[in-house]
Amino acid sequence: MKFFQRLGRSLMLPVAVLPVAAILSGIGYWIISATDNPSNVAGVFFTLAGGALLDNLALLFAIGVSIGMATKPDGTSALAGLVSWLTVTTILKPESVAKFRGIDVEAVNPAFGSLQNVFIGILCGLIGAWAYDRFKDVQLPDALAFFSGRRSVAIVSAGISIFAALALFVLWPLLYTGLVTFGEFIVTLGPIGAGIYGFLNRLLIPLGLHHALNSVFWFDVAGINDLGNFLNSTGTRGVTGQYMTGFFPIMMFGLPGAALAMYTTAKSSRRKLAAGVLLSSAVASFFVGVTEPLEFSFMFLAPVLYVIHALFTGISLAISAMLPVRMGFGFSGGFIDLVLGWMNPMAVNPWAIPVMGVFWFVVYFLVFRFMILRFDLKTPGRTEEDPGADEGSETAGTSGTAGAAADGAADGVPADRYAATATAFLAALGGKDNVLELENCATRLRMQVADPSIVDDAALKRAGAAGTMKPGRGSVQVIYGLNVQFVKDAMERIIDGELAPVTSAAPADPERARHRAALPADGEAPASAGGRHVRLRQPLAGAVVPLSAVPDPTFSEQLMGPGAAIEPTDGEVVAPAAGTVQHIFPTGHAIALVLEDGTELLIHVGLDTVEMKGKGFTALVENGQRVRAGEPLMQVDLDAIRAAGHATITPIIVLNDADAVIELL
Repeated sequence: MKFFQRLGRSLMLPVAVLPVAAILSGIGYWIISATDNPSNVAGVFFTLAGGALLDNLALLFAIGVSIGMATKPDGTSALAGLVSWLTVTTILKPESVAKFRGIDVEAVNPAFGSLQNVFIGILCGLIGAWAYDRFKDVQLPDALAFFSGRRSVAIVSAGISIFAALALFVLWPLLYTGLVTFGEFIVTLGPIGAGIYGFLNRLLIPLGLHHALNSVFWFDVAGINDLGNFLNSTGTRGVTGQYMTGFFPIMMFGLPGAALAMYTTAKSSRRKLAAGVLLSSAVASFFVGVTEPLEFSFMFLAPVLYVIHALFTGISLAISAMLPVRMGFGFSGGFIDLVLGWMNPMAVNPWAIPVMGVFWFVVYFLVFRFMILRFDLKTPGRTEEDPGADEGSETAGTSGTAGAAADGAADGVPADRYAATATAFLAALGGKDNVLELENCATRLRMQVADPSIVDDAALKRAGAAGTMKPGRGSVQVIYGLNVQFVKDAMERIIDGELAPVTSAAPADPERARHRAALPADGEAPASAGGRHVRLRQPLAGAVVPLSAVPDPTFSEQLMGPGAAIEPTDGEVVAPAAGTVQHIFPTGHAIALVLEDGTELLIHVGLDTVEMKGKGFTALVENGQRVRAGEPLMQVDLDAIRAAGHATITPIIVLNDADAVIELL
């Protein structure tokens, strides 16, 4: 399942550009149809503009998947995916197959005319990503050194793609021909057959094999020619259109209902980003009948929803075939085609389509919403990464102040500061070769090192660390603060050779330096007696306990700062005072606030809850939002935290005053 969720996120990059392309293409089609002039300049212009992307959807997926599925990708992985696509589609295009077999192009199996589809695009993207991950660092003998490293990736991708093409040369015609034969059989089943066709039409879209079924029902492969007979008004009224009518309620109303369900269940901190994809995709589905942008937004992230969608489509076609309702299309089952076909002699009771559509809108919304919430499905806005954003922009926002740029700075501090800190950290950790794994949570770096004995704790503290922990088995944790993600990113770039180590002795964060200077030599925070008194409302219901009772040295030894803790009895987290939401962590387990008096506060729900990757946490506010005392900030499932094996004790930490004293009321 994780593979498919990752694949689904990879597809969001090309999918994000499709709704506008679909609308442009639909406008062009509408102009041409309304003027009854296939050469209308405006219509042709809009059609070609939209078709530039829609007609190359599979190619976009090949590139998008090769980028999204590769580990720490660069342009090389995209090139590898493109090379794979060109290799496979060139070898297997009808003209090539005709040469291989010594026959005329007209005699080539029609399956090869439908090879440039989404399935092949995804396959080529996976080949490109695999080749990149396995061969980007390969070292060849000196005589072949020019082809070492990233230069070898595209070559390997082409070689693998040749074998993939050979396999498809045998398998693809069998799949295609089998579906055509099956389609001809289900024609005999009447409305039930129409339902089966609708179900399989949607289910086969990821493989691109739905074209084989469409050719049976829409064109003259088996004598049905549903689409052609409707447009030419040459069919049988009351019969013609039965294999198209049921798509209208689903495309115009059902899928927009699904989009609304996904929007309302998105995490509040990511709802605006989800809306950017879902709203435009719903508009394209309703007006033009282009559903791919919406379908691919959840097809791989939540496959069970796509199966339900396919089932609903089949039911819609079966019901429409049973009723005296008939409608057809020339482009797809959207509003434009409904209006243009309303007066067609083959149209029967077209007014019933919007009525059925309202029913399907409600069904899709309720069923999708229930399934998403009941099974915590990772639809847009609920994944670990924001929809429509690449990994870089996502991870850049996981730490630091709200609105901090990934390559710039948080609070106006230049990115060089993090490069200098990262350089010093790597040196103190025993060099980049000693760091085997690197990640971060809300305030600390989490690493696996080859030799923990060479890690210099004192050097880490001098470089900006608030403290160091060594749980054992090569695990090292370096406590830094809310901007830890920027340091981690800089460390990764230095390790990968993308960023030169910084040798400047310029100080790190001055504020952190002053905080460190206030700490005694053993790294523990000084007593807070006499410090600023911070009176706060309890952010969670439960028993207040001293910070020393927290079973995590990061908090109990006040390495992050002074504070208190709560053993919660209820999962609602409220604002302890009026202020601004500085940052909600992507995993939802922690929230940083800046109170009206300037106090920077961290509420960290549970211990090691970053490992839950957002499960059980629902943010109710957004970054940068002003809040009043007592206003709900997040909802937490305490039982889920306990079931995951984590403590629910919640530290409340003052980040910018080492001498503060917290009083929770």
